[in-house]
Amino acid sequence: MAVRSRPKIRALLIDISGTLMIGSTPTQRAVQALAELRRNNFPFRFCSNTSKESTSVLQKRMLDAGFDVQTGESQELWTSLKAVQSLILSRGLRRPYFLLSETAKDECISAGMYDPNVPYDAVIVGLAPTLFDYDHLNSAFRILVGEDDSQKRCNEDPKASIPLIALHKARYIESSGHGLALGPGPFVAALENATEREAEVLGKPSKGFFQTVIESLDCESHDSEGCIAVIGDDVQADLGGGAIELCLWRILVKTGKYRPGDESKVGVHPPDEVYDSFADFVDSLLSAHVARTWKE
Repeated sequence: MAVRSRPKIRALLIDISGTLMIGSTPTQRAVQALAELRRNNFPFRFCSNTSKESTSVLQKRMLDAGFDVQTGESQELWTSLKAVQSLILSRGLRRPYFLLSETAKDECISAGMYDPNVPYDAVIVGLAPTLFDYDHLNSAFRILVGEDDSQKRCNEDPKASIPLIALHKARYIESSGHGLALGPGPFVAALENATEREAEVLGKPSKGFFQTVIESLDCESHDSEGCIAVIGDDVQADLGGGAIELCLWRILVKTGKYRPGDESKVGVHPPDEVYDSFADFVDSLLSAHVARTWKE
């Protein structure tokens, strides 16, 4: 359903969890719809906040589900974990405290020189259900306020320099077979409240994340006419923030974590279009794309 007239779309940013797949199961006709995008040479990128698993594990899960995903050093799949890697390198972080799954943590550590002998210099939070207990959250809090034992041995005052970094702040996620479940957002909010500081968000819907992905598209395409669209099942975590700031065309799908009325909640910036599924939107998109191509 189009809320307003759709402009020419030159590329599509695609959410994975809840939009293409729920758990490891594709949403209805999603595999075929993605294949049609590729067959029509329509530019797209996958954009995922998945932090419960590494990028390579996510990629394999997509391949196992039947999706045609480029492997190797492809710039097709963008995750918040890649953004963490870049940040660790650019800031020279040597010992972040990770609230991440083991595979996600290993991916981040591989980005730089992790040194267990220096004081903690950052707290990085993703979706790590087994670590969201009092002891782990209290350790993160103590690091952020400079009270950790590793910091007390250091002569410098670390309180103002320890960043709180969130891969994303989704309040809830769609848990395969179990409905909605808490996301990392409430736990990040607890640390923000306790330390009186705001977390730096690296994944969707941050402006920086979207800008980085769009730059990868612009490097490969000479077509600068039209707008970039983003499609997802969460009107705030997928389609809010930077998506609005960058004037992306925003499509909400009624799969995954979507619940009736999400698009009309108080304080929510309504999406530009709403569709029952990713495949339904792709049908409409390619129909318009082919018609426009014939005219040109």
